[in-house]
Amino acid sequence: MKAEITPQHTWLHQLVGEWRFESEADFGPDQPAMKSEGSERVRLLGDNWVLCEGSGTMGGGSALTHMTLGYDPAKGHFVGTFIGSMMNHLWIYHRGALDAGQKSLALDAEGPAFDGPPGTMAQYRDVIEVVSRDERLLHAHVQRPDGQWIRFMTTRYTRIG
Repeated sequence: MKAEITPQHTWLHQLVGEWRFESEADFGPDQPAMKSEGSERVRLLGDNWVLCEGSGTMGGGSALTHMTLGYDPAKGHFVGTFIGSMMNHLWIYHRGALDAGQKSLALDAEGPAFDGPPGTMAQYRDVIEVVSRDERLLHAHVQRPDGQWIRFMTTRYTRIG
């Protein structure tokens, strides 16, 4: 079996490298902003997957993260996963698409609502924005019950290798 490599797979290749990041998250008016920083190594698994392995500090403690991203030609959209040592939820990016200018990749997932009772789920959207070869942003959004999308986190990545 040989995987079909598409232009969408090639788009992901620009993420490959060594990165430093700084992040700030706002989880609501009653909570202080949470800052984090660290590094991320992005590598290829074949030509059809990228693996993003991060480590750093978050909320005063250490955190490890792992993101997988690929493109499923049969489904016609990007897919992937995200896990972090600071949480128990496996995030599944069930649908992802590039914007018209092919500068941003929006990835949709469902996960625990951070402002609801235990067991409440919410819709999330992570957007990877390529600013330049050496800079990218990750914006995390949550959908409110009224349908409005609220950005609660931005992470800035700077290439170091």
